[in-house]
Amino acid sequence: MRHALIFTFLLSILTVQLTIAQNITLKGALRDKTDSSALRNATIRLTSPEDAGFRKQVLTNTAGAFQIPDLKPAPYIITITYIGYGELTRAIMLQVETQDLGTIYMPKSSRDLQEVVIKGQVPAAQQKGDTLQYNADAYKTNPDASGEDLVRKMPGIVVENGTVKAHGEDVKRVLLDGKEFFGEDATLALRNLPAEMISKIEVFDRQSDQAQFTGFDDGNSQKTINVVTRAEMRSGQFGKIFAGYGTDGRYNAGGSVNLFSGDRRISLIGLSNNINQQNFSQQDLLGVMNAGSSRGGRGGRGGGRGGFGGGGGNFMVGQQDGINKTNSFGVNYSDEWGKKVSVTGSYFFNNSNNSNEEFTNTQTVRDDGTSQYNAEEQRSSSNNYNHRLNMRVEYKIDSSNTIIFTPGISFQNNRSSSNSFTTISPDGFGINPISSSENIRSATSSGYNLNGNLMYRHAFAKRGRTVSLSVGFGANDRDGETFNRNYITDIKNGNLADTVNQQILPFSDGHNLNANIAYTEPVGKQGQLQFNYSPSVSKSNSDRKTFDYDTDIDKYALMDTSQSSLFNNTYTAQNAGVSYRIGNRDKMLAFGVSYQHSTLASDALFPQPAQVRQSFSNILPNAMLMMKAGEYGRLRVFYRTNTNNPSIQQLQNVLNVGNSINVSMGNPELDQSFGHTLATRYNYTNTQSGHNFFANVFFSSTQDYVTNAIYFAKSDTVLTPTFTLLEGGQISKPVNLDGYWSIRSFFTYGVPLKFIKSNFNANAGVGFTQTPNMIDEVTSLTGNYNYNLGAVISSNISEYVDFTVNYSANFNTVKDPTALESTTKYFSHTAGVSFNLLSKNGWVMQQELNNQLYSGLSEGNNQNYFLWNASVGKKFLKNQRGELRLSGFDLLKQNRSISRIQNGKVTTDVRSQVLTQYFMLTFTYKLRNFGKANTNSRDGGEERRWERPGGPPGGMMRRPF
Repeated sequence: MRHALIFTFLLSILTVQLTIAQNITLKGALRDKTDSSALRNATIRLTSPEDAGFRKQVLTNTAGAFQIPDLKPAPYIITITYIGYGELTRAIMLQVETQDLGTIYMPKSSRDLQEVVIKGQVPAAQQKGDTLQYNADAYKTNPDASGEDLVRKMPGIVVENGTVKAHGEDVKRVLLDGKEFFGEDATLALRNLPAEMISKIEVFDRQSDQAQFTGFDDGNSQKTINVVTRAEMRSGQFGKIFAGYGTDGRYNAGGSVNLFSGDRRISLIGLSNNINQQNFSQQDLLGVMNAGSSRGGRGGRGGGRGGFGGGGGNFMVGQQDGINKTNSFGVNYSDEWGKKVSVTGSYFFNNSNNSNEEFTNTQTVRDDGTSQYNAEEQRSSSNNYNHRLNMRVEYKIDSSNTIIFTPGISFQNNRSSSNSFTTISPDGFGINPISSSENIRSATSSGYNLNGNLMYRHAFAKRGRTVSLSVGFGANDRDGETFNRNYITDIKNGNLADTVNQQILPFSDGHNLNANIAYTEPVGKQGQLQFNYSPSVSKSNSDRKTFDYDTDIDKYALMDTSQSSLFNNTYTAQNAGVSYRIGNRDKMLAFGVSYQHSTLASDALFPQPAQVRQSFSNILPNAMLMMKAGEYGRLRVFYRTNTNNPSIQQLQNVLNVGNSINVSMGNPELDQSFGHTLATRYNYTNTQSGHNFFANVFFSSTQDYVTNAIYFAKSDTVLTPTFTLLEGGQISKPVNLDGYWSIRSFFTYGVPLKFIKSNFNANAGVGFTQTPNMIDEVTSLTGNYNYNLGAVISSNISEYVDFTVNYSANFNTVKDPTALESTTKYFSHTAGVSFNLLSKNGWVMQQELNNQLYSGLSEGNNQNYFLWNASVGKKFLKNQRGELRLSGFDLLKQNRSISRIQNGKVTTDVRSQVLTQYFMLTFTYKLRNFGKANTNSRDGGEERRWERPGGPPGGMMRRPF
């Protein structure tokens, strides 16, 4: 009640403030003095003679117009600069609500005109505030190149296994001229854009809408790429369609069509193939997401995925092992509804049919230093359907008030089946096994996820005083049915020890609601305070029923209460904090602290009623420093703390015998985890020499880290009246352990090689992870050392010649003092060369050769192979829009897919089925119809704005678009 009264009082004060807020907007337009043409992208800089720290800067749009809102009555100095023209400076006094400077005619400067003529070398990259901006004109690509092909040439950006990484971090989102483009599918967005229409690539950490508005980092940033398009290509129709057919019934067909008209942009994509080309992310795969695998993250995967040389290569996001058939369709929409409403949205459908054969070797180090070896062969298939819809609606009520609504929903259906055979041995994989298990499993599941956030933001007349209020909600539901059969053999005694024949009916749902209010107040000329309060509540329910087969009535009618449960979980939290920041564009320091009180209530209703009540109180400090480091460098250091709660699956104390020799159960006594993160990022970009250097170092540690404790059956053990775990079988159970910490680094250096018209990029990294383990109640610490290095030489010759030479190596050392072999080492490397040749009469040749080597893995996985792909084609039709291409995949018939997963004392090697040699003939037609740039477009400042109108005091930088 007291919180509600305080909240009401604050809202009352803010409502009064809303009525007295006043703002002034400065606007005008620039034109050439000689021919009256509009001057686009001129720089308008506003400073104050009364406040040396005050500075705002915007760019003119395609019509040469500009406006700077949220100004207070005061004298200002406006400075206008544009390359090739003289600089204009004028003193002005703002007194009325809107100050219109009218049309300003700029005279040309002969000195600057000479500089325009001889500018020659385009800077490859520039550091602008906290954003690194790459100039696309500095990187030569062939006429058919996509946005992905372009960013591959840029230092610090890599694309591997369908994932885009920038400066060592996964890119979570791609924007197109500052607006959402196909949600969080970064690779899909880049592959759907032709390189020829890209002017700049901007890489930065995109903060939440609230953090962008207040200027205080709330820890919810995402590594983001903003694609800035060329003005002359923002209106028109472009894309491509393709269809190909090959040997062994292989096919690949699809296309993309983009309809751009100023602010209105519509993009359509479609794809159908059976050559492992996929255009969806793992979040779309319900069966994969809920498989409950304990393997952790994979590393060192090799193997080609197919689809080389085909037009469909522009639509791949995410990858599944095995052979995949894909059918998908997507649409992205972006527009301005009037002068105040901005809308973006996307719909995506996909259907994936996967078949796979895997061979898995898992070694687990036991408490006495010996190891247990599990060898598994599995054949599986799955069919997944997914519908996903996302939207963002921004309503700018006026220059001081904004409402943002971001809903999203997805529906999924999955059907899967698998047949696996596993042996357990103390002597080696498949050597003298003591028991085995055959598992036959089929499952269906369906579910949905719903989420949304509504935010209101208000800027007061006093610069730096703001308030923002947001409410978020979410709901999810999953229902399914699984049939599980296990045949367990005691090999030592030569008999069938047990059988399992079950029907499992799992159901789960959840709801969550959260809110946040943040108020900022200026302190002095360069300081600002923020007060924030965030309540939240989350409820989850799980109902799992397991029935054994009753042979008398030929039905699954016998409920197994030991493997059934009804479980509810409620988590509530109250978080209140204060933060302070001070600085300007060149240097900023921010720090804060919040107090969080939370409760975790777990209720088991079946088979045995039980309650667990826990409460947690935490102090959560944070800090950040950003500063210029010399003329070309920029340094950012931040420290954050966070809490993490166990999932309902981890809390639910029910036995899961999906694999009867590797069973699992939950732990309702789990505590909340507490984490620390410290990161340092340094960027150096010399626009004169073209040299660049990036250094990122990340440190994290976790108290009460949640890991799976493993218990081995030293003899046949009766777990329930209906199930006996054979000797050598294992039970895994989540527990809290201390001792987890990790440090990793990423360094990259780039330099142009002018003598061969190419770019050279080298990268290296060092990492260490310490993981706590519990085996048979004995705890220990495992250390994993990782070293990697690589180099890439990419051509920058012309659109007719394009080549890349690359090499990367990965070294790993695992140290476990309790193991008989305390140190384990493994190594992998990839070396490759590719080139594209295009003749002026339309002949195209493409070659790609990669070598993959693995050493130190388990038997059968230490392999050295080559993957060679090639194609030849001929362009024809008007403007060479059509192309007929013959491509060959895996010409040497050596393709493989191998990965290693290291999770504490558990080491897993996986060898999966891959696509093998095929040949395909593909026809591709490019769509190109660009009109003149729409001068009425409202996003004339298409690049990311480095300083926000109405920004914080002292010219502090904000990050909205």
